[in-house]
Amino acid sequence: MTATTLSNVFKEIISSRHSVRVYDPTVKISREEMTEILEEATLAPSSVNLQPWRFLVIDSPEGKSTLEELAPGNKSQVSTSSAIIAVFGDMNAFDNADEIMSTDVERGYMPQEVKDQVMANYTNLFGRIPAQAFREMILIDGGLVSMQLMLSARAHGYDTNPIGGYDKSRIAEAFGMEKERYVPVMLISVGKAAKEPRRTSRLPINRVAEWK
Repeated sequence: MTATTLSNVFKEIISSRHSVRVYDPTVKISREEMTEILEEATLAPSSVNLQPWRFLVIDSPEGKSTLEELAPGNKSQVSTSSAIIAVFGDMNAFDNADEIMSTDVERGYMPQEVKDQVMANYTNLFGRIPAQAFREMILIDGGLVSMQLMLSARAHGYDTNPIGGYDKSRIAEAFGMEKERYVPVMLISVGKAAKEPRRTSRLPINRVAEWK
């Protein structure tokens, strides 16, 4: 039997991540660093590697003002954070499948004949899948990338808070996005905590896991 040792750095990242609702408003994350955080987040897995997530980084006074009206119960996060990232799932994500797999071929990750067969199989599959099933799939993928985004932000020294309390029926249109195409997943506030966040407890593993 072999044993592996969890990286102390990774353990520090996951154990120091706490939801923060009030940030230091003087701390601003540069576009370059935010891009790096998003790039790291998109290393998350997704169904057949469709990468259906789409991000709207809201950091301007005008954008935050619009969002405050859509998330009245979360105004402190919106107003004090460096940015709020609205995570969406793209119902047209399969449109990018050929480009993604062609890039894999160019980089030597996949032979052309495998790409052609996989693309044919997935074209058939996604041509038949009900819209609701596809929506559920991209929501799961959106959850995966959201968690990775929060851990990436923590690794950069920032704090976050996932937010579900906002008007999902209006957010896409409010920011000029196609309502039927872009499915809201969550908002994530990002910034530097103004004070030490409140720690929270977790249920013991023997209450939430079973071995068979």
